[in-house]
Amino acid sequence: MEDILAHESELLGLVKEYLDFAEFEDTLKTFSKECKIKGKPLSKSACGSLRDSKSLIIQRDLLAAFDSGDQKMFFDLWEEHVPSSIRDGDSLAQKLEFYLHIHFAIYLLKHSAGRPDKEELDERISYFKTYLETKGAALSETTEFLPFYALPFVPNPMVHPSFKELFQDSWIPELKLKLEKFLALIFKASSTPKLLTLYKENGHSNKEMLQQLHQQLVEAERRSMTYLKRYNKIQADYHNLIGVTAELVDSLEATVSGKMITPEYLQSVCVRLFSNQMRQSLAHSVDFTRPGTASTMLRASLAPVKLKDVPLLPSLDYEKLKKDLILGSDRLKAFLLQALRWRLTTSHPGEQRETVLQAYISNDLLDCQSHSQRSVLQLLHSKSEVVRQYMARLINAFASLAEGRLYLAQSTKVLRMLEERLKEEDKDAITRENVLGALQKFSLRRALQTAMIQDGLIFWLIDILKEPDCLSDYTLEYSVALLMNLCLRSAGKNMCAKVAGLVLKVLSDLLGHENHEIQPYVNGALYSILSIPSIREEARAMGMEDILRCFIKEGNAEMIRQIEFIIKQLNSEELVDGVLESDDDEDEDDEAAARLPFSSWPVGGSSGVPAHCYEGRAQFWTSDEHPGQHLLQAPSFTKVHPERGGGQPCSHRVDGSKIWFRTGISRLFLQRGSQ
Repeated sequence: MEDILAHESELLGLVKEYLDFAEFEDTLKTFSKECKIKGKPLSKSACGSLRDSKSLIIQRDLLAAFDSGDQKMFFDLWEEHVPSSIRDGDSLAQKLEFYLHIHFAIYLLKHSAGRPDKEELDERISYFKTYLETKGAALSETTEFLPFYALPFVPNPMVHPSFKELFQDSWIPELKLKLEKFLALIFKASSTPKLLTLYKENGHSNKEMLQQLHQQLVEAERRSMTYLKRYNKIQADYHNLIGVTAELVDSLEATVSGKMITPEYLQSVCVRLFSNQMRQSLAHSVDFTRPGTASTMLRASLAPVKLKDVPLLPSLDYEKLKKDLILGSDRLKAFLLQALRWRLTTSHPGEQRETVLQAYISNDLLDCQSHSQRSVLQLLHSKSEVVRQYMARLINAFASLAEGRLYLAQSTKVLRMLEERLKEEDKDAITRENVLGALQKFSLRRALQTAMIQDGLIFWLIDILKEPDCLSDYTLEYSVALLMNLCLRSAGKNMCAKVAGLVLKVLSDLLGHENHEIQPYVNGALYSILSIPSIREEARAMGMEDILRCFIKEGNAEMIRQIEFIIKQLNSEELVDGVLESDDDEDEDDEAAARLPFSSWPVGGSSGVPAHCYEGRAQFWTSDEHPGQHLLQAPSFTKVHPERGGGQPCSHRVDGSKIWFRTGISRLFLQRGSQ
């Protein structure tokens, strides 16, 4: 009680200050009267009084500088005390600032008794010209201000008919009145009562802090994964070095006994010591039998690699960018979307690209966290086909990167909009291709997989795949890849079971399609859904085994091996527990249900993967949601689509299957390359 009494005067003062600010005049009178009757101390907030007095001083100084023509003092105070968000974002503030610059530019012409000082006049005109070329350039397309852009180049503005109104006696008083009203409004708005400030800080600052902590957590996880990869590489190199050292010791002991070392053995040892990128070429191009060659090459391989200097990209005004993306013309929107995508896709892989992406995410470029009716994401539903296309391209570029997918997957809002766009596009256009590409990359995330299955996307995919010859290669490959990813989930298999006959017919037709790139994905989908007993029965009834054996006669060794596994699954009588029930919260059931033995190899040896798995050089990646588990990326190829990219070729990197090893069980994921 004593504590309340000690602060009662201040608390009542805060209430009074807020009521006064919100203009609750009758309530304020009643409140003041009741406090007086009860003998409660009612003091005016010290903070409010201090703010009011400070605001009055600033307003007085600005008006004094306006009257005296002190240009430097006025604009120093203007930029210091008028918030940049108002100066740059409020159209009335921009117009007023334009006229204020005109006022100071012609001040000497209006207030000099004789001829004005030429040097000072030239300086003012030059200052005004600089403003027109920089900040004032934004109003150059406004009819009201267009004539004034010629003002710095007119020798005698006083007699020019276009500037007649500027030299009328009423012009300065009217401008000063506008300035006074603007300042009164601005400083009233900025004099926020302490009670409101306390309320805002308690909620808003906590939200901002949580967002910052989340960003820091994401960045820390990314760094930890980078360091983990480096550690694993160093450990592998260390083990390799120990093994080579042991062999060399054995060889030295053998030479003491009179046994000679063969050039082939020396070559094999040296190749093992070189980095992966050099091994294959060195094995055939370097003569290790020549004295000194091996040691020279080894020393050269340890020479530090000079890193290429990657320039820092200039920062962007994201508030203005988003404003132009929402309010600008369709032509401007298309250009901005293209430039933003190119900034991301043409950046150097590594730190520069990560910096660009993090800047996009931290500034919420796509308004994924916004609940406003007008947001950048709404460009997906623009009336302009070009704007829709370039928006879909940008989202697809985001989805090509793990951090980008994490940003887009904060809620299902983006997913729902993409699904709507996919179904509304009535032809196989570039917009639909990019939307489909983004959805396929979204299917790497479990929560989004679940949402897509629940939204019936499998039925849409089956419907368009009924006529594969009407689809572009891009649409066909991404559709089949997305279908396979969704069929890996038990919920997806259950969806397929509802139209089992149609699904089996579509997939069996796709087995014979001339586009051989889709075959592994068709095989994966078939194998996965055949774990459902009802689908197996339907497949047997339609003679699926005979159809599959036809392809065994024509296929290559890998294709034959995959089809044999499918036939084995078809003839299996195994019942999968719970396949007709909905998915639970655990990942384990779905992983076990999605085993693809034709893409599974035992984990063993130093690398964990046999050398014969794929031709070419494999690379290790990590899953979006399981950073502790590894993905093996098969060799990749590149498709060039000259018709995409706004007048210049756009290269689409399409990576092969990624095999996710986990305790000897593999799960096939697809992650196609960036647009």
